[in-house]
Amino acid sequence: MNEKKRGKGMFIFVCILVFIVSFIVGIVSKTTIKPAWSKKYAVEWTDEIGTLVSDISYGDKESNKFDLYLPKDNSKSNYGLVVYLHAGGFTSGDKSGDKEILSWLCSKGYVACGINYTLRTDTNNASVYSQSMEIKQAMPVVIEEARKLGYNINEMAISGGSAGGTLAMLYAYRDNETSPVPVKLMFEMVGPSSFYAEDWGVYGLDQDTEESRQAAAELFGIMAGVELTPEMIKTKEYEELMKQISAFMWINENSVPSVIAYGIHDRVCPFNTVRHLTKALQDNNIDYKYFEGKHSGHGMQNDDKVFEQYMKTVDEYLEKYMPIQN
Repeated sequence: MNEKKRGKGMFIFVCILVFIVSFIVGIVSKTTIKPAWSKKYAVEWTDEIGTLVSDISYGDKESNKFDLYLPKDNSKSNYGLVVYLHAGGFTSGDKSGDKEILSWLCSKGYVACGINYTLRTDTNNASVYSQSMEIKQAMPVVIEEARKLGYNINEMAISGGSAGGTLAMLYAYRDNETSPVPVKLMFEMVGPSSFYAEDWGVYGLDQDTEESRQAAAELFGIMAGVELTPEMIKTKEYEELMKQISAFMWINENSVPSVIAYGIHDRVCPFNTVRHLTKALQDNNIDYKYFEGKHSGHGMQNDDKVFEQYMKTVDEYLEKYMPIQN
């Protein structure tokens, strides 16, 4: 009996460890391989672009900080805000890692913002849900701080990669109605948007066994910040508990235009989860563009042309839905 329990515990431990390590490895591969064309969207910050104000507090927790990238031209009546949320598997990462894309957005004339959130560790109970609520908490402070610095924000877009992509989708789809300014666009890459155990086969959670159900309950319970039991998996109660972190469940006919990209060989954000997101966008007639890396995993590094087209489309959708104001 004890041997059986140890085996079950090891299966659960391995599933959770593989999830965390895979996310981090996926991010490393994505951020270290940079094709030549990407330099257009990764600007090196200089004082000629504008002013960078770092580590502004938005809450009481140590990680509740954000950076504001303010355009050189401060003469306009209104500015669009673009928030980019960092990757790292919900357990690592920092806003400073996105300085190049934030600098690019600022160079276009947007107020850009990178936000840190409390990362999950062995000594805290941070979850995807609590992280998403911190982002929600930050947004009014970001907009008010920009106003104090002379930049009135009247609209915004939100983005991110991997874990940051999940948090961006949650704000855009779940929290858009309470946003202090209208959300006009969401763009992201490889962020999980659904948590059905059968879609997470890369972690062994699709197996209809006691061990896999227990592992799913442990992993998804940590991510949602709730108590789950193996018996709840595949029940309506489970869906309701997962809704708070499942971005696709919040999509409706009023949801914002979206640009998304995923690799079909992704073993970090299971590719089977993507079908729920694209179906929800399609069923609700949302203007969205979906890019699929047929040769890539989490980093999209094996589909250079697809990745490039994704970034071009992001640029086009920014100009379409949130043009730089005169």
